[in-house]
Amino acid sequence: MSLAEHATRRNLFATFLTLVLVYWLFMSGSSHKVASNQPLAPPKGAPSFKRTIVAVGDLHGDYENMMEVLKMSGAVAKNGTWSGNVDYLVQTGDIIDRGDEVIKMYRYIEGLRGQARAHGGDVRSHLGNHEVMNLIGDWRFVPPAEISTFGGIEARQKLLSTGWIGAAWRANYSVTTRLPLHPSLGAINIDYDETTAASLQDLSHAALSFCHGGLSPTYSKLTPYPSSINDIGSRLMARLQDRKVQPKPHPPHPYAGLPKGTTAEEVELYEADGPLWYRGWAMDKEVVACKAVDNLLKKIGVRRLIMGHTPHFSHILSRCDGKIILIDTGISHAYGGILSAAKFTYTLWPSKTEGMWIARDLVTAIYPDGEDVLVDDVREIRANFL
Repeated sequence: MSLAEHATRRNLFATFLTLVLVYWLFMSGSSHKVASNQPLAPPKGAPSFKRTIVAVGDLHGDYENMMEVLKMSGAVAKNGTWSGNVDYLVQTGDIIDRGDEVIKMYRYIEGLRGQARAHGGDVRSHLGNHEVMNLIGDWRFVPPAEISTFGGIEARQKLLSTGWIGAAWRANYSVTTRLPLHPSLGAINIDYDETTAASLQDLSHAALSFCHGGLSPTYSKLTPYPSSINDIGSRLMARLQDRKVQPKPHPPHPYAGLPKGTTAEEVELYEADGPLWYRGWAMDKEVVACKAVDNLLKKIGVRRLIMGHTPHFSHILSRCDGKIILIDTGISHAYGGILSAAKFTYTLWPSKTEGMWIARDLVTAIYPDGEDVLVDDVREIRANFL
């Protein structure tokens, strides 16, 4: 499909959404579809709350396309600095491999993270399967030109293990993130607790889950979420980075695999159904995915799963009424997919009904030629949080 054909299809779809104007309930409880006499934006002068999150998928060594996407999304200004127009920028892993601008990209992301935090925002980064592959010694997707930018094999191994990139991975990269849409749910990556959630009424699951591959319903260490997964990931990273001698890269040498002493939990994390590699939410039939997703969302206390890893080159894919958002569109020139970012905008303002609030949960896909609305949920909720 050409970009022109794709743009036409997206425009037709957007027109259809505009004409239909249907807002579905996402969660059960005392929330309900907004009444027709309620505004769909905060009235001028009314107290309101807004949280904006931009998420970007796999980047694979392409600095120029990364910058185009970040500017296009509004997360950074034209000069490449933090714009202040979003609260959080989330990147779901796989910055490394397939391109030769990896060092430049990691350096930029770390600088941007500091700028964001200085302005009250943040950049949330994730480990992809390719970051971990490189530490294991699986270099099948490392181009020779990238190795040269590091100054050779040994210099590259050192920078990824005990050097500044390795230190950044340990300090600022997690396997998964639970990001609340409202401060009353606590800080980022506070574990979901059903008892506490009950007191939050309709806001109990007002959070998003991010990871690289996906959270399999059969993965045995889902809870407490997200600390269980992230703690295992931290231990595996330390095990790989702290080896006195790094394994010789494969190829040309034999594949070393996970090191001796790796625990069963760490092995499971890196297996096909672990969060770094899982593709079920992207590959399963719609009926299978949608049947399974609600139980997982309830278990980990979120309303959407957002992940990269499995590319759809023409568009960001929304499944199961937006409960699953797949954001890898092959941004890197290595794939030649469409440039894209996902934007999540959550807005709250007082309802005309006493004691109630209007919550609008808007998800859009951003492309070079415009935006698509993926989700537009507007609900009246009861919550005591201000």
